[in-house]
Amino acid sequence: MSQMPQLSACPSCEEPLESGDLFCGACGFDLSAVPPRPDVSPNGSSGAAGTAAPDGEPSEWPVAPEVDSSDTPVPAHLPTDLPGTDSAGGELPADAHAVAPEAGEDPGEPDEYALPAPAPAAPAPVPAPEPAPEPASAPAAADPRTTAPDATPPTGTKLCVACRSGRVDPDGYCENCGHAQPRERDHMEQELDTVAAVSDRGLRHHRNEDAFAISTAALADGSPAVVAIVCDGVSSATRPDAASLAASRAANESLLTALPRGTHPQQAMHEAILAAAEAVNALAAEPATAREHSPHQNAPACTLVGAVVAGGLLVVGWVGDSRAYWVPDDRGGPTVRLTEDDSWAAQMVAAGLMSEAEAYADDRAHAITGWLGADAYELEPHTASFKPDRAGVVVVCTDGLWNYAEAVEEMADAVPADAAARPLHSAQVLVGHALDGGGHDNVTVAVVPFPFVPQGAGSA
Repeated sequence: MSQMPQLSACPSCEEPLESGDLFCGACGFDLSAVPPRPDVSPNGSSGAAGTAAPDGEPSEWPVAPEVDSSDTPVPAHLPTDLPGTDSAGGELPADAHAVAPEAGEDPGEPDEYALPAPAPAAPAPVPAPEPAPEPASAPAAADPRTTAPDATPPTGTKLCVACRSGRVDPDGYCENCGHAQPRERDHMEQELDTVAAVSDRGLRHHRNEDAFAISTAALADGSPAVVAIVCDGVSSATRPDAASLAASRAANESLLTALPRGTHPQQAMHEAILAAAEAVNALAAEPATAREHSPHQNAPACTLVGAVVAGGLLVVGWVGDSRAYWVPDDRGGPTVRLTEDDSWAAQMVAAGLMSEAEAYADDRAHAITGWLGADAYELEPHTASFKPDRAGVVVVCTDGLWNYAEAVEEMADAVPADAAARPLHSAQVLVGHALDGGGHDNVTVAVVPFPFVPQGAGSA
């Protein structure tokens, strides 16, 4: 059994003590908390360390001498003063070893010379608590790049044009591969029962400046009429995409109005070109503020080519260098170009100054001499009518196609043999032909089947 320490002064406040005092009369310090002085120190001297208890309990931590040789109190060092880790391997918090102040001690001023309290007896082992079950986490979101899309997407879901399987989000990107989707006019397709058209931005242009309009109408006698209009915006002009769109819509609406009234298709085509010119001219009437910001803008401009198939008659009309071709189904007859370009090269050939090959090899070949727009020199709509003697198709296109099939033989080879039965497929094939050739320009193609009419066969 431990003996009471013989102290002459309170370890807490240094108040003189009397023999047998259990508490300090000044600060109330519990004197029994001071460990007894052992008889033998670890190095053989007396009064420096605790000895083993008679019952075999482990000895207490050795106590540092109260003073050193200079009579200066020596601070005690405890095991808890050494850095350590908790049971999980992490560093202990900075206040893990803090000792609560004794009764009567000012917690704001730590006592550097207070003697350590005796080590408490080891508590009985307590079973470790069962680890609390981790809360069920929400399932991780599937990576859309590696997740297979639904086998049957909901009706109306827009699919990616690149991977053909991912859904397109409202921002215009594929949720599966992240591919940016084309703008509406970058690639357009339309199919009716008797006509189809395809337009594509191409591989080099930043936007599609072409436009088309296809439709059907009934003549005054009730017979059907098919209309195809193709326009190519002049890239050097302001807002060429707006010009081509306005011209194609205006020409188509004019034809759908004139044909049912009994207007001859060729006259209706002439009027349609004039209506298209007025629509493009109207685009030049910009607010004064627009001209202030861009004083060097020129007027919007475009070319136009159109075809009408009605009552065994084929009518074409054009301004500029967009073209129309006649391709017979059986290829027994010749493929014919139905239009003449309003271009520098065409003028050189017509004047006999250059051969066609020489003219179109010149850098000035595609400089147009006629167009629709407010700054056009003089509008001269061209129209022509034909009565083919066999079935075939009319290919109405911009130079984005015929640049890769300039000769009529090349155009005949590019048009599929079943073009009359599958006009949309044929238009897609022709656009693909231009893209495979380099796709340097926007490309737009309309394919109009021409059924054979025995009566009135022959050429007009």
